[in-house]
Amino acid sequence: MKLNKILFLFLFLLSATVAVAQSSLELKRKKEAIQRDIELLQRNLTKTAKNKKLTQSQIDALNAKIGLMQDKITVINSEIKNLDNQIHENTNTVINLKGQLSQLKKEYAGMIRFAQRNQNAYDKMMFVFAASDFNQAYKRIKYLQQFGQYRKKQAGYIQGTQKDLNYKIVVLDKNLKQKSSLLHEQESEKDKLGKNKNEQAQVLNKFSKQEKQYKQDIVARKKQQAQIDRNIRSAIAREIAIAKKKAEEEARAAAERARLAEERARAAAERARALAVAKAKAENKPIPAAVAATPVAKAKVATANSSNNYLTATPEAAKLSAAFESNRGSLPWPVATGTTTESFGKHKEGQASYDNAGITIQTNEGAAVRAVFNGKVTQIGNALGRYYVLIKHGQYFTVYQNLKSVSVGKGEDVSTKQTIGIVASSGDIPELQFQIYRGQAAQNPAGWLSAK
Repeated sequence: MKLNKILFLFLFLLSATVAVAQSSLELKRKKEAIQRDIELLQRNLTKTAKNKKLTQSQIDALNAKIGLMQDKITVINSEIKNLDNQIHENTNTVINLKGQLSQLKKEYAGMIRFAQRNQNAYDKMMFVFAASDFNQAYKRIKYLQQFGQYRKKQAGYIQGTQKDLNYKIVVLDKNLKQKSSLLHEQESEKDKLGKNKNEQAQVLNKFSKQEKQYKQDIVARKKQQAQIDRNIRSAIAREIAIAKKKAEEEARAAAERARLAEERARAAAERARALAVAKAKAENKPIPAAVAATPVAKAKVATANSSNNYLTATPEAAKLSAAFESNRGSLPWPVATGTTTESFGKHKEGQASYDNAGITIQTNEGAAVRAVFNGKVTQIGNALGRYYVLIKHGQYFTVYQNLKSVSVGKGEDVSTKQTIGIVASSGDIPELQFQIYRGQAAQNPAGWLSAK
C-alpha cells in the first residue's frame, strides 16, 4: 500500500514537473524573442543618434522599444510567479517526504526491536512448535518469512524516500537561486526602462520644438503613402477588371455555344418532324400530335460572377485563394528578422494624423524581403526611388513597399519565402511597409502572420 502511495506521488510530481518545465521553456523563448527585437531596434536607433532631424521612424522605434521592454518585464514577472509556484510545491513535497521518512524510520525501528527480541533461533522454533496444529505452524513459518521480506522492503522505501528528499532539496535550492537571478534581472530591466522613458521624454521635447517641421514631414509622408496606396488599389482594380472581362468573355462564349447547340437541336427536331410528317402522308395516316409540336429543350447559359468572385472564377485561382485563407495566422514574416513599429489603422502624432493600410516592420540593414505565400507578381511600382511589389494569391494580394531593389519580374510566379527584393532605409532605419488586401479591402496583417 505504501509502495503504491509513493509511486503515485512520484508520477504526480513528474507530470507536474514536465508541465512546469514546458511553461518555463515557453516563457524563456518568448523573453529571448523580445530581447532580439529590442536589440534590433537599439541598433537602428544607435545609427540615427547623431541625426539632428527627428524622423517618424526614430520615434516609432523608440516607442516600440519601450513597449517591448515593458513586455519583457511582464514575462519576467510571469517567470517569477511560475517559480513561486514551483517553490511552494517543492517546499510542500519536502515537508511531506520528511514526514514519510520519519514515519518509515519509526516503523523500521520498531521492526528492528522486535527482530532483536526474537533473533534467537530457539525462540523462533518454539514460536512455530507452540502452534495448536500443523496449519497454524505453517502460517507462523510464512509470517516469519514475510516479516523478514517486509523489513527489507521498508529499508528500500527509506532509501528511496531519502533519495527523493535529497533530489527535491537540490531542486528547491536551484529554484531559489533562479528566483534571485530573475529578481535581479527584473530590477535591471526596470532601470533600463526608466532610462529609455527619460530618452523618450527628451525626444518628445525635441519633437515639440520641431513640431512644425515634423507636421510637414507627416503631411508629405501621408501624401506619398496615399499615392502609393491609390496606385496599389488601382492595380488591384485592374486585376479585377481583367478577371471580369475574361469571365464575361467566357460567359459570352458559353452562351454562343449554347445558342448554336440550341439551333442544331431545333434543326434536328425540325428534320425529324418533317420525316415523320412525310412518312405519315405516304402511309395515308394521321400526323401524330407529338410530331406536330415537337418541343426543343433550351440549353443553360453560363452567367458571370460578380465583385471579388471574378478573382476566383478559375479552379486554380479558387484553390490558391482557399489555401492562402487557410494559412491565416501562420503566414511567414516578409523578413527573417524584424519587429512591428507601427500597427494597422489610424495613428496620431501631435496634431497630425494618418492611416496605415498595413504594418511597418523595422529590420536589419540589407535584409531580404520574402513572399509570404505562393502567387504571381502582378505589379512592380516605383515611388521616389523606392519600389513596391504586388503579388496576387487568388482573391488576396500582398504588398511589399519601401524596397531598395527588386529581384522578380512582373508576371513571374513566386513561392513562399522566395526573396523578391532588398529593404530600403527610411531616415537611415531599414523598414518595410507590408499590406494584405482581400480584393480592394485592406486587412490587418497582424492577424495573418505567424507568432514569433
